[in-house]
Amino acid sequence: MNLISLIDWTRENLEGIIASAVHIKQHPEHYNHALAGSILLMIFEKPSLRTRVSFESAMLQMGGHSIYYDLGMSPLGSGKETIADTARTASRYVQGIMARMFRRADMEELGRYARVPVINGLTDHEHPCQALGDLLTIQERKGALQGLRLAYVGEGNNNVTHSLLHACSKMGMQMTVGCPADPAYQPLPEVLAQAESFAQESGGSIAIVYDAQSAVANADVVYTDTWMSYHIPEEEHEKRFHMLEPFRVTEALMQQASPNAIFMHCLPAQRGNEQTAEVIDGSQSVVFDQAENRLHIEKAILVKLLGAKISQ
Repeated sequence: MNLISLIDWTRENLEGIIASAVHIKQHPEHYNHALAGSILLMIFEKPSLRTRVSFESAMLQMGGHSIYYDLGMSPLGSGKETIADTARTASRYVQGIMARMFRRADMEELGRYARVPVINGLTDHEHPCQALGDLLTIQERKGALQGLRLAYVGEGNNNVTHSLLHACSKMGMQMTVGCPADPAYQPLPEVLAQAESFAQESGGSIAIVYDAQSAVANADVVYTDTWMSYHIPEEEHEKRFHMLEPFRVTEALMQQASPNAIFMHCLPAQRGNEQTAEVIDGSQSVVFDQAENRLHIEKAILVKLLGAKISQ
């Protein structure tokens, strides 16, 4: 079993992973040797703080080991070896592969040829581990997911938004994306169609609006992401800033949400761009709880996919 996309995981799968993460977080001592003897190959084409440190820590804390593999210094990165051959070779050495790659197609090819579980640490299309950690954080703060209103504001055409659409729609949440009317800044049509289908089954809902105020009205969760991801060319920054400035999360915008709303951001964040310092450093912010929960949800994913020895 792989974790390439949340599309492939049922609501029961998602609920099971969240429940497992809750137990792991509450009783880490039961998992000290859960992955003893297991090795995780971590392939990085795109740089990371949270993904690398959380996965390495997860493996170490559960008795396993991880290998960091930078594609910039590899035969695969230089074009001298194929993804298929890399997957088939690595499968002979390790018990699992986590990859953080630019292209969705490359991740899918890796999963197709590997004979060990493959975990999507991020692509240009999706970020499933982040979305699962976010669900864990929201459940901790709100007690349940069904019927909760999540407002995402900013650029809708990115990996975090796409995975949140998949996750929220499967869990019966009401998700609204507030983004510019330019299609380049909106979620991909195929992702919206998938999320709308999942929402019909779960009792949730999906909406796209073009102003921040209506997006966050009465929301239980207000979520944003960086405007300037690693891959954005510097010459595009001025245009993006102009397009996204109306979607900055300020204290005034947070007041349009539910009084008990929480603020979320997957990090890294740029204060003064997608949100003000007062918001991200304020009392409603749970961004570092989110960052911590990446560790616990990834432990749960590793336990499920790699197999585990759990002490009672």
